[in-house]
Amino acid sequence: MKTLKKYENKKVLVLGLGKSGYAVAKLMQKLGADVTVNDRSDLEGNAHAEELRKSGIRVIGGGHPLTLINQDVAVLIKNPGIPYSNPLVRKAIENQIPVITEVEIAYELSEAPFIGITGSNGKTTTTMLIGEMMKGSPQTPIVAGNIGTALTSVVSKATDKNVIVAELSSFQLLGTVTFHPHVAVALNIFDHHLDYHKTVENYARAKARMTMNQTAGDFLVYNADSERVTHYLAENTKAETIPFSTTRKMANGAYLAEGAIWFRDTRIMPITEMGLPGEHNLQNALAAVAAARVSGASVAAIVHVLKTFTGVRHRLQNVGVVQGRTIYNDSKATNILATSKALASFPNKQIVLLAGGLDRGNTFDALVPDLKKAAVRAVLLFGETTEKLKDACEKAGIPVIKPMKNVEAAVPEAFALSKPGDVILLSPACASWDQYKSFEQRGDIFIDEVNKFR
Repeated sequence: MKTLKKYENKKVLVLGLGKSGYAVAKLMQKLGADVTVNDRSDLEGNAHAEELRKSGIRVIGGGHPLTLINQDVAVLIKNPGIPYSNPLVRKAIENQIPVITEVEIAYELSEAPFIGITGSNGKTTTTMLIGEMMKGSPQTPIVAGNIGTALTSVVSKATDKNVIVAELSSFQLLGTVTFHPHVAVALNIFDHHLDYHKTVENYARAKARMTMNQTAGDFLVYNADSERVTHYLAENTKAETIPFSTTRKMANGAYLAEGAIWFRDTRIMPITEMGLPGEHNLQNALAAVAAARVSGASVAAIVHVLKTFTGVRHRLQNVGVVQGRTIYNDSKATNILATSKALASFPNKQIVLLAGGLDRGNTFDALVPDLKKAAVRAVLLFGETTEKLKDACEKAGIPVIKPMKNVEAAVPEAFALSKPGDVILLSPACASWDQYKSFEQRGDIFIDEVNKFR
């Protein structure tokens, strides 16, 4: 870790005591800063809060007192999910106090270069693929970021013999100033998180911060099939552009041809030997191949990973074959687009779909064409969106539509309605919070119930 004196004896406010807030608060204290952590939740009994207090860090819960912002505060480091409309954030900006996320701190301290991955969908899978492909290369990978491990919790261990493979959300990138990945990967830009960013343009410009500090010695791996990625990132970068496409040959990038994955003029492997299903995973694979190759990974390592990698937990995760049924846990599919991609991943299979969850006010009419196109044998519904999803399934002509109490009740019914050779797919198209603490808990319960039939 680099030596950094700029925060010594400076007052630092950390807003939000999540994984990143906890990690960055500890790190800032090591750097000699006078740290205060603030969270709107009541922190009574919170183990992390107690640990920080015992170490001498001031921790304030139960609200956001505006008195925390004054002329003595040098920087506000906020949890990425906290909006800029938050009163403390607004006051900091009004007082010209820098507002950043932990990504900026991690970059300032890191001796290791970064491979940064962003996009509306596919970030986690692509990040994991690159991390696996880089094993055995000259720079040992450390995977962190939006994937679940705070960057500031790993940066102290990173040396110039490492490379940090970082999944980065638009929320994280919006709080960066000097962040400069050696390799940036831009997968796609859909109409996501508009409640936070307000407009698609704001959202896209947040993503584009990934490449704003890159220079001619860096690489931008980008989806040439995405007009938004091309316009907002590839057309406005100083880095060397490395395109990938599933529809056309890319002489300087990754592409599909003759039933195989290619990078430049090197044939990597046949598509049929990939461990991950779905066309969207072909895009993820192409992005990973391009990023890994320009970062020094061998073709042999890349081929091994593409053949053996079967998915990230809860993201179209292959749970195995149980009583002849192939089981997929796609609990991370918390929106219609993700479920659409999941349904398209099994063109020659009968599907029993488990879906439903938190009602965010939208209809599911956009899912109707995908339900019609896929061979859906039955749909089992649960949660607040049961009636709305039932309406969409009726419009799609699904032969069997059954409301269920929850995932636990839906799994045995899925086995009863399916046949050997079918796919049982949990892909809810909704967030989990009406019945479960997280999509991870929902997916774990699904797997536990499936395991009862092994």
